[in-house]
Amino acid sequence: MYILISVLILIVCVLMVLVVLVQNSKGGGLASNFASSNQFMGVRKTADFLEKTTWSLAIALLVLSLFSIFVIPKNQVKSDATQSEIQKQIDESKAAPIKDFQAPPTQK
Repeated sequence: MYILISVLILIVCVLMVLVVLVQNSKGGGLASNFASSNQFMGVRKTADFLEKTTWSLAIALLVLSLFSIFVIPKNQVKSDATQSEIQKQIDESKAAPIKDFQAPPTQK
C-alpha cells in the first residue's frame, strides 16, 4: 500500500510541474496560444482550467502526503533482534577487555 501511495505522489508531482510550467506568470502561457475569440476554449477558459488543475493537484498532493503517514510500514522487531546493530557492537566492546595494552614510550 505504501508503494502505491508513493507512486501516486510522484505522478502528482510530475503532473504539477508540467501544469505549472505550461502557465505563464503574467497570465499568458498556453492561454496565449488561443488568442482567437471563436475558439472552443478561449484564453480565459484555458487559464481557468490550468488554475483549477494546479489547485486540484496541490490538494491531491497534500492528501496523499498526509495519508502516507498512516501506511508507512512499521518495523516488526523479532524477540532476539530487539537492539540495533550499533547498540550490540557498543555492548560487545564494553564487555571485551583490552588485552596487551601498552602505554606508548615516553621520550626524554
